[in-house]
Amino acid sequence: MAHLVTDLYGPALPAIMSFLILTFGYTYFAAGLLVTVYNLVSSFAQPGIGWIHDRKGAQLPVALSILICGIFISLLGVASGYGVILAFCGIAAIGHAAFHPVALSLTGRGSTDENRGRVLSYFVVGGNLGFALGPLAAGAAIGFFGRGGILLMALPAIATAVTLYLLLPPTPPRRDPPPCRPSGEQRVSVPAIAWTPLVILVTAASLRSMVIFGSIAFLPTYLAQGGLGLLAANTLLTLMLLAGVGGQVLGGAASDRSGRKETILVGMTGTTVFLAGFLLLPGPAGILSLMLFGFSLWSSFSVTLAISHELLPGNLGLASGLLLGLSMGAGGLGVALIGALGDAIGLAGALWTLLGITLVATVLFIVIPYPWKGRVRSQAL
Repeated sequence: MAHLVTDLYGPALPAIMSFLILTFGYTYFAAGLLVTVYNLVSSFAQPGIGWIHDRKGAQLPVALSILICGIFISLLGVASGYGVILAFCGIAAIGHAAFHPVALSLTGRGSTDENRGRVLSYFVVGGNLGFALGPLAAGAAIGFFGRGGILLMALPAIATAVTLYLLLPPTPPRRDPPPCRPSGEQRVSVPAIAWTPLVILVTAASLRSMVIFGSIAFLPTYLAQGGLGLLAANTLLTLMLLAGVGGQVLGGAASDRSGRKETILVGMTGTTVFLAGFLLLPGPAGILSLMLFGFSLWSSFSVTLAISHELLPGNLGLASGLLLGLSMGAGGLGVALIGALGDAIGLAGALWTLLGITLVATVLFIVIPYPWKGRVRSQAL
């Protein structure tokens, strides 16, 4: 629930941004800078916050981090002056950044080798749902109550912060987790800090993030250019994201049973095949391919988080910040490159480049120095 509420606020910004453009005459650049500042501050602060949490045990309580994020986004409903609005976006982003490494580290410490993929998938699914509901919540608040309705966006953060305050100790006790081993491993040991595989993992995850954000950013426009109305196009995008929620849960559970790298390979292969199917096939077959594309694309997300925890068992905050922060931020920056390609060669051509990015990410996932579960089992026999 906490992850859902925290991730309401970033996606709500575009709806608020549109209101500010229409009401105050902000330029597209000025309005877009609000979203850029929020995303960059949040994404690139997370690894540092995770590292401080691992090394010093310092943290903002997760309840307080949610409250900071929600309160300062809601204050956009009364803030005056562009500088103040920009500052509030930056402060809200700090709250957003402070939540993820700490909350995910706590979640990771509560999991085991046998259920890590499934448990982390539940955490990530909360964020997926928040991401999907954020624009709807902000749009409804503004639509019914005008700019002042943005203040109502504080209510979910307040309710969640109170709930967490009652359920969790103010400063959760920090203990070193037991050593994490790759799923199914019996004889293969993983170093406490495995930087080479982690760098490959973060690079591959950043490329996958480019595919995620690129599809979210441009698929509605592509569908609308194909003859669908904007409402129908955005509805299909929402359905694709909801299919991704199913992929998250099933992918995490499958990785516990069948192996992390095996699950990633199946998911990334499906991503390539179904994206090509969507671009090539008309009508219902293309729409079905789009749903399966979303399912496959997100099915490996929590699995890579599980791998990062197993590669850095004593640095769960840093691992979480790198995978949920740095890689997502880097992937988001890549959307601008995809947009530039769309200007140069057309939107369809730019979407085809996502296939190449997916293939490169798949190769990197395969070559990560991390054991295949089937190979570990054969060695154990």
